[in-house]
Amino acid sequence: MKWLTRSIAWLLVGISIGASLAIGQGVLAERHAEESLPLEDLRTFTEVFARIKNNYVEEVDDGTLLEHAIRGMLTGLDPHSAYLVPDDYQELQAGTSGEFGGLGIEVGMEDGFVKVIAPIDDTPAQRAGVEAGDLVIRLDDTPVKGMSLSEAVKLMRGEPGTDIVLTIVREGEDRPIPITITRDVIRVTSIRTRTLEPGYGYVRISQFQLRTGESLRETIGKLREDAGDDGLKGLVLDLRNNPGGVLNAAVSVSDAFLDEGIIVYTEGRMNDAKLTFNAKGSDILEGTPLVVLVNAGSASASEIVAGALQDHGRAVIMGEKTFGKGSVQTILPLGNGSALKLTTARYYTPSGTSIQARGIVPDITLDRVRVSRIDIGQGVKEADLAGHLESESEEDDFDAAQQARQEADETPLAQRDYALYEALNLLKGLHILKGRS
Repeated sequence: MKWLTRSIAWLLVGISIGASLAIGQGVLAERHAEESLPLEDLRTFTEVFARIKNNYVEEVDDGTLLEHAIRGMLTGLDPHSAYLVPDDYQELQAGTSGEFGGLGIEVGMEDGFVKVIAPIDDTPAQRAGVEAGDLVIRLDDTPVKGMSLSEAVKLMRGEPGTDIVLTIVREGEDRPIPITITRDVIRVTSIRTRTLEPGYGYVRISQFQLRTGESLRETIGKLREDAGDDGLKGLVLDLRNNPGGVLNAAVSVSDAFLDEGIIVYTEGRMNDAKLTFNAKGSDILEGTPLVVLVNAGSASASEIVAGALQDHGRAVIMGEKTFGKGSVQTILPLGNGSALKLTTARYYTPSGTSIQARGIVPDITLDRVRVSRIDIGQGVKEADLAGHLESESEEDDFDAAQQARQEADETPLAQRDYALYEALNLLKGLHILKGRS
């Protein structure tokens, strides 16, 4: 079963499994017979082991030292490879259900601190104001510096209803910000949808789960029905703060908008790590204009979708440069109930671009801005001029329509969500151009 992993943090901090995971059995590679063991390095290892056993300030048992040595081998490779003790491995497997306990954030490590990749929609972390890019420097009164990620994750976990204070450093803020979050059971809703304006649909994917591709098709079918005879004029696909998920779901979502061609392929040292995924079906939107919203919290599986649609010219990518998680991890179960999470490949967009540590660069870049309304008064209109001609339209009907639009939403979309406002305007322009072509 293939997956994608977004970051080294997998547990019940509110994270499902990550964005390119492959679960496999056995060993990835066997040492060639002609290769010899690095005897000198092994002598150094045993010497260090003995020195710690004999001279460390406290007595340490052999099992603990060997486990630390194994962890060191994995964490020294890259931020996503790790040694999973039995409890961690079981929790990782449970993460596929879309329901887990914790805060609701996807996290990784950066410079010794916990970095927020993305808060998950409608979770305690998001409601408390945690943002993508935040660096967590303290958990309650405990400094994060010097902790492993798994240790930090365990501190963030706890009984639903209990509080934890995250002290964060945020770009643009002069001082650390304490945020109190109440732990809860996290239930991730993969897809949300609504109609922005007649004929213009919105689909939000917060995480790629096993049924996300199927749910997307059902959702868009419903949007098309609601649009009536005029049909959909445009669709916004929102992948902001989507930290990833199941690889097959990312492929299925991309396939829904493509008629043919490569969606993503992976390259690694082993033959099993070399895979190519192609579009199989037909574009369910039949060429209807599509805008994909991304930001710095869009990672891995989100980047696969954005990269595929961008390379095929099927969608306009709008927002910020994405996270840049372009590696594939394999879960290798071990005999004692533990497992290795090992980076085994990189994935590439259809054009052959690796986005590892680069991210997807949007076609249209949007800065994070806050839009406020300027009250310039009513001004003078034609209707205010003496002797103006009367309108032939029914005045009461016109006023009623204006009033209905105002009551539907007192806060303009540009103020509530500037990026979505720009995406909707772009869709309107694309629809106009399509009609003229």
